[in-house]
Amino acid sequence: MKTYDPQTLRKVQDIELMILKEFDTFCHNHHIDYALVGGSALGAKRHGGFIPWDDDIDVMMNREDYDQFLKLAEKELSDKYFILDYDHNHNYPSMNAHLCLKGTKFVPDDARELKDAGIFLDLFCFDNIPEEQKQMEYQAKHAWFWGKLMILTKVKEPTLYYYGFKRKVLRFILKLAYYFFKLIRLSTDKCYKKACYYRDLYRKEETKHFSFMFDPSLYTSILNKDDVYPTRRMNFNGIQVNVPHKIETYLETRYGDYMTLPPKEKQHNHLPYILDFGPYKDYVFEERQ
Repeated sequence: MKTYDPQTLRKVQDIELMILKEFDTFCHNHHIDYALVGGSALGAKRHGGFIPWDDDIDVMMNREDYDQFLKLAEKELSDKYFILDYDHNHNYPSMNAHLCLKGTKFVPDDARELKDAGIFLDLFCFDNIPEEQKQMEYQAKHAWFWGKLMILTKVKEPTLYYYGFKRKVLRFILKLAYYFFKLIRLSTDKCYKKACYYRDLYRKEETKHFSFMFDPSLYTSILNKDDVYPTRRMNFNGIQVNVPHKIETYLETRYGDYMTLPPKEKQHNHLPYILDFGPYKDYVFEERQ
């Protein structure tokens, strides 16, 4: 794994804290709910902020709040931020969105054609899933499958969180798949529409659970809505932000013994191909603890 030097990582984190604070204020003013998830929720609980080696912040919203945020942010935050998702940039073949800071660059190593990608907040929309196991698996597998094909129509060597021989084999297989999809001219847009179709199957129904269906592995992000809402406040490096109501239940379900640090080889980040702080090169988040 490539790693940051400590000063650069600190700068990335400080700018992301600024984005998070302004995002939180914006959501509060517009009555939009959200919660930290993934490594950010883990960091909030275990470290009181960033996991020491982490370089992004992950937040989740339900479909209603997610759509409302994107709509309002594009109108009211456009002087400072822009939305990066597939609908705005077809070179971004992913089912989540980034709230990017204008004037900065954070170009992923596995998507170097994204020249206008900026330092960002990672936004994940959680959509309704059915309670019946077979129906849930049908929806999740199909949405996940088309989401992965969408990536492989654009990305030759996607990021993999596997190690050793398994990683080498998977990289070889995925590279073959990339060239095969190029040969048959599989459309990224077709994959996106198919992924959206399966993602939205239960959009108009009341369900107890929801999920982000496009993680690297199936069934990683299935949440009981009662474990998330009402969200509660928790410290994250000096600012108060929203986390799942039962954050301990969420972390135990996802990570098991979440208070124990992982081995060094699994302490991954997302070191970019291009990183440019632009006008924020001297920025310091003064409230950071």
